[in-house]
Amino acid sequence: MPNKRISRGFKDISLSFDMHPVTKDILVLKNEDAIRKSIRNLVQTIPSERFFNPLIGAEVRTSLFEFVDFGTASLLENQILLAIQNNEPRVTGTAVIVNPKPDLNSYEITIRYTIIGQDYPPQNFTYILEATR
Repeated sequence: MPNKRISRGFKDISLSFDMHPVTKDILVLKNEDAIRKSIRNLVQTIPSERFFNPLIGAEVRTSLFEFVDFGTASLLENQILLAIQNNEPRVTGTAVIVNPKPDLNSYEITIRYTIIGQDYPPQNFTYILEATR
């Protein structure tokens, strides 16, 4: 039986590179915020965009220029779920729901997951994914 992974906390730097007003250090994202930002960055990363690890990312950008329908939404769900399962070891029980918004030419993405290691409640967040020109 594999050992259950236990963590004491998670920290990531903020990619906005804003400074803390008192310490003048780069802002730090902690625990749920760090994982939420990591998942969102993972979904928005194009595979081969990261030089030393070209397999990280999801193929969602190419699907954004297709018709906004339930077929493309299903494809996006699978791509996002696969990217999270392969590249984010801090979460489990991931579920992705993609609702197409044809009038706005966008998709509403809802991601639900459970953080491994500590007693956090199940997490979810929603954001809009749209093609930009």
